[in-house]
Amino acid sequence: MRQARAEDYAEFAAVRAGHLYRSACLFTAGDTHLAEDLVQETLGRIYVRWGRVCRADNPAAYAQTVLTRAFLAHQRRRSSGERVTAAVPETPYAAGDTPLRLTLLDALAQLPAKDRAVVVLRYWEDRSIQETAVVLGASSASVRTRCVRALARLRELLGEDIGAYARP
Repeated sequence: MRQARAEDYAEFAAVRAGHLYRSACLFTAGDTHLAEDLVQETLGRIYVRWGRVCRADNPAAYAQTVLTRAFLAHQRRRSSGERVTAAVPETPYAAGDTPLRLTLLDALAQLPAKDRAVVVLRYWEDRSIQETAVVLGASSASVRTRCVRALARLRELLGEDIGAYARP
C-alpha cells in the first residue's frame, strides 16, 4: 500500500513538475532559482499530504493552489533578503522571442505579488475569477479589481510598442 502510494506520488510529481515550474517562473518574474525552490516546497507539502491529495477531485488544482500560496507567503516574509541586481549574468537562450519575454517578465516583476498572482492565474493558467478567488483566499470582487488594476499597470509599463517585440 505504501509503495503504491509512493509510486502514485512520483508519477504525479513527474507529470506536474514542469507545469508548476513554468507557473512559478511567471510568479517570480523569471527568477528561476526561486521558482525551483517554490516548486520543491510545493511538491514537499503535497508529498506529506499525498494520502488526502490523491483522493481529491483535482490534485493538479490543489498543487497549483499550494504553489500560489507558497509564492505569496514567500513575498510576505521579511526574511527573504535576496535583492535583485541591475547586472544579470549572460545566459544563452535559444528562442527567438527573447526581447518580448524579457520585457514581459520585467513588467510582471514590477507588479505587486498578489496582482502578479492574479494575472498568472487568470491569463496563464486560464482560471475563472471564482477559481482564482479560491486559490488566493479572496472574494471574486477583489480578484476582478486586482485584475483590472494589474492589466492597466501592465499596459502602462509595456506601452504601445509591445507589438514591435512580437514575431510576425
